[in-house]
Amino acid sequence: MMAMARTDRSILGRWWWTVDRWTLLAIAVLIAFGALMALAASPAVASRIRLDSFSLFRQHFALLPVVGLTLVGASLLDVRGVRRLAVFGTLGGIALLAATLVIGTEIKGATRWISLGGFSLQPSEFVKPCFAVVSAWMFSLQHGAQRLPGNLISIALYGLVMGLILLQPDLGMAVVVTATWFAQFFLAGLSIVWVGALVVVGIAGLVGAYFAFGHVRDRIDSFLDPAAGDRYQIDRSLEAFANGGWFGQGPGEGTVKLVLPDAHSDFVFSVLGEEFGTITALLIVAIFGFVILRGMARLLNEQNLFVLLAAAGLLVSFGLQAAINMASALSMIPTKGMTLPFISYGGSSLIALSLAMGMLLALTRRRPGMGEYA
Repeated sequence: MMAMARTDRSILGRWWWTVDRWTLLAIAVLIAFGALMALAASPAVASRIRLDSFSLFRQHFALLPVVGLTLVGASLLDVRGVRRLAVFGTLGGIALLAATLVIGTEIKGATRWISLGGFSLQPSEFVKPCFAVVSAWMFSLQHGAQRLPGNLISIALYGLVMGLILLQPDLGMAVVVTATWFAQFFLAGLSIVWVGALVVVGIAGLVGAYFAFGHVRDRIDSFLDPAAGDRYQIDRSLEAFANGGWFGQGPGEGTVKLVLPDAHSDFVFSVLGEEFGTITALLIVAIFGFVILRGMARLLNEQNLFVLLAAAGLLVSFGLQAAINMASALSMIPTKGMTLPFISYGGSSLIALSLAMGMLLALTRRRPGMGEYA
């Protein structure tokens, strides 16, 4: 932890003594471990696609200053600044989602990426945290003094965002966005009758996705019946954990990453398990749990409904993404291409997650004179 006097009234000084430094430290540990995993897992992937062995690692490492600046920069904002940033991020993200369907690059049957100035961008990664904050604002307006129709506005925005994401298609992102939005709606006082109705609609949507999208059907079938489909990646993933045991084979000593296509991204947790062992994997799980529980604990006495809903939404999104990735690697759920926050290789994911956690840190900062938290 940096040394800074409590009497320091500079912007950084006030930030340091009001931000949640333990959450900041936990995120920094995840980022550092992600850089280590990029060094361990990406050379094998780069060699398979005929790139220089360390090209992917260099790209990952070059993004780390951007990640750090985004994280700290967003955490310096006040509540109004977070709201404004989220509004611009949501509007810009929706425009880019629409553009992706027209000029995006198709990869593995999905059109989720758009090229901007030589950089491949996945707009849905940025829409995810920004829309969560905007939804929180709309829900809080519904309960404000002026009683604006925030719920209807949020429902309309959700329908637009969800339609664009499903057209890509990206069912995993749709599930995370939907779960986050539903959790916020529930916390905002959604009637239990509507809770039941939305649960039924959600189940119907998943059933519909099973019949509408062939890749979804294949993954669910292979999960329910291992003999029904291709389980190459998940079998190699489980093999990696078996090879690693409790203490791992050592950094760089894993072998499954040599044949696992997405070892640096979707299945980086498997590489972690093989090279560092189950104990280290459980430690990473504990750090994710710490970030979530620490954030929730800081919201227990929150009086500002917008801050409560926005921070809770960011935490739900962060935790659910981590849970989906790790559960997929362990064959606890059907496989889903989703990065492990701050650990997996990926430019859009890294920067979007740093933006999300920066906004979380901003919302949970202590502000004297405005309640314990603003």
